[in-house]
Amino acid sequence: MSFASLGLSAPILDAVKKQGYDSPSPIQSHAIPAVLDGKDVMAAAQTGTGKTAGFTLPILERLSGGQRVRANRVRALILTPTRELAAQVGNSVQTYSCNLPLRSTVVFGGVKINPQMLKLRKGVDVLVATPGRLLDLYNQNAVNFKQLEILVLDEADRMLDMGFIHDIKKILAILPKQRQNLLFSATFSDDIRKLAKGLVHNPIEISVTPKNATAKTVEQWLYPVDKNKKTALITKLIKSNNWKQVLIFAKTKHGANRLTRHLEGKGILASAIHGNKSQNARINALADFKSGKVKVLVATDIAARGLDIDQLPQVVNFDLPNVAEDYVHRIGRTGRAGSTGQAVSLVCADELKELKAVERLTNQLIERRIQEGYEPVNELPVTVLDGKKKKIKKPKKPKQISKPNDGSSDKSSAQKPSVKKQTRKPTAKRTDKPEAKKNAPRRRVRS
Repeated sequence: MSFASLGLSAPILDAVKKQGYDSPSPIQSHAIPAVLDGKDVMAAAQTGTGKTAGFTLPILERLSGGQRVRANRVRALILTPTRELAAQVGNSVQTYSCNLPLRSTVVFGGVKINPQMLKLRKGVDVLVATPGRLLDLYNQNAVNFKQLEILVLDEADRMLDMGFIHDIKKILAILPKQRQNLLFSATFSDDIRKLAKGLVHNPIEISVTPKNATAKTVEQWLYPVDKNKKTALITKLIKSNNWKQVLIFAKTKHGANRLTRHLEGKGILASAIHGNKSQNARINALADFKSGKVKVLVATDIAARGLDIDQLPQVVNFDLPNVAEDYVHRIGRTGRAGSTGQAVSLVCADELKELKAVERLTNQLIERRIQEGYEPVNELPVTVLDGKKKKIKKPKKPKQISKPNDGSSDKSSAQKPSVKKQTRKPTAKRTDKPEAKKNAPRRRVRS
């Protein structure tokens, strides 16, 4: 199958060819025709399989033959959970629309809002945005949705969780009811799927890979290690394996900063990227990592989505994520576009709950390897896929049987003496006044 057979026009096909793509991926071959037909779509596919092009290409095709966009208005809105993902999607839109008379822009927080307002003034065909900044622009009358035709929720599972759902509901309330809805994600939990069904109308559901599966191109294993030895172990792994480019995920911002300082102290060039960093600092850190100026990028889960690095060889989970689905997104940064990669996790005994959740979600047990010199004192228990603990039957206590000494049987002597409960007899209700007690002392009446 070729891109031409999917119904895309020559200008878009030329832009695709310039990027070196000859044939569509499975998610693209299923999603592009459905979007071109104007259907609502719920699509799930592994990270790195071309989901962005799966909705970008048909959207551009549909908009290319439509009406001209008016001032401050938008024809297609793509919402993303992170700034990095918004920037990546925006780049894809610009790349594939290079031969089309369409305008697009990207808006997100962390930078000045005035330049973004100026770009929206003439109107844009495609707007890529994070929810918070979009609401800010709407409240300042910088954007209007009366001309909106298409809404996309990229990484829909994250957009519909408790962190974004309030902003998403506010945005949905100001959008026109008649529109095409597209939901794309690598994972769809049952709760998110139920919530998503309220946004789409008779959707075409596309799933080209097993539910919440990880890519076969990624080799996964874990090292059981005590929490206080994780920093020393990751340092050893980087140096002894001569890793040139490593993306490390930490659970907290402070943990990311602390690990970065440690690695730099050991002579390993490293940068941190997380929500407390300014947007310019995040952009510079990512650029240095991609160019090879720094060997290690330590990130929180803001980098689990939208970080597209060509042939990234290693991803390390310094801490397992609280949400199991984020594990799939994290390791999806490697092994992209058919290349191979390695995903290594450092797991301590305190993370047993998180490990079980990841293995249940992906329906596979992660291989365990022991690093010599870092064997854990606090052992990481063996896990099973169903998450059920094996019941250990406790031996029954032998009955204590007293020997009869009065000629009675063993059975009667072994029994506990029965205690007859004394029941209180019901008292009749008094119908008359009680008589005074005979011996009761008389009360002296003072005159």
